[in-house]
Amino acid sequence: MKIKEHYIYILPSVIVLALIVIFPTIFLWYISFTNYDLTMGWESKKLVGIENFLYLFRQDKDFWNSVKLSLSFMFITVAVELVLGFLIALLFNRPLKWKRVWIACLIVPMVMTPAIASLMWKLMLNTEYGVLNYLLSWLAIGKVNWLGYEKAFFSIMMVEIWQWTPFMTLILYAGLQSLPHEPFDAASVDGASFTQSLYYITLPLLKPIITIALLLRSIDALKIFDIIYGLTQGGPGNATELMSLHIFRLGFRHTNWMGRASANAIILLLLSVPLITILLKSLKASQKEEV
Repeated sequence: MKIKEHYIYILPSVIVLALIVIFPTIFLWYISFTNYDLTMGWESKKLVGIENFLYLFRQDKDFWNSVKLSLSFMFITVAVELVLGFLIALLFNRPLKWKRVWIACLIVPMVMTPAIASLMWKLMLNTEYGVLNYLLSWLAIGKVNWLGYEKAFFSIMMVEIWQWTPFMTLILYAGLQSLPHEPFDAASVDGASFTQSLYYITLPLLKPIITIALLLRSIDALKIFDIIYGLTQGGPGNATELMSLHIFRLGFRHTNWMGRASANAIILLLLSVPLITILLKSLKASQKEEV
């Protein structure tokens, strides 16, 4: 049987995909059903079925805290990034002096290495000599413990919004630039205001772009690790221990329970599936409306 030519071209990509995605995912599922511990030999592991999942749901209180924090972090940061990104994109979509310079400055946080960004913000948020408390002192406001138990979660959200709002801005600005002029010209002739054009023309036409931006940022926010680890390492206590940090603590930092950490990772994977499904259905629906 002769292999079709297009299969030959995609075969290298399929092999790479299998090696770096499919095989590790299957291995992750397998480990989640074992009692594997980094302190034991590989041959000493045993299959325990769904025991690791039952432990997470019944006994691990930190697991539920991490789920709540992860979902709250994702919904709040992505919503704020979308609103801010859209407002900035609208500003850039109008005649603006030195627009290229402003755009270049805007993308600096996005291209900054997370380790450097977290170190920079850790210095800025320092209670004693951080620049934020120094600026607040001008307003006669006392020192704020930004990375303390009560403010740490707010602080990591602030850093996340600072770093990734430019991403949302660039995507939405590109979408605004690609919109046809005819509907807006017709609306202007009919006497439509800016708000009416925005609600009835701009937002419906931008719906596919907004959906893609939400999809990309939601997945990334749900699995965030580097910035939070650099700022708080999941602390103080478990104030910023999102699911990715909880997985790291279970598997590598304290207990070395790879089986339970893998089960936690499976839950994180399953949490992202409904979100992706909803956004993809919304994207398909908007594409059918355009047709």
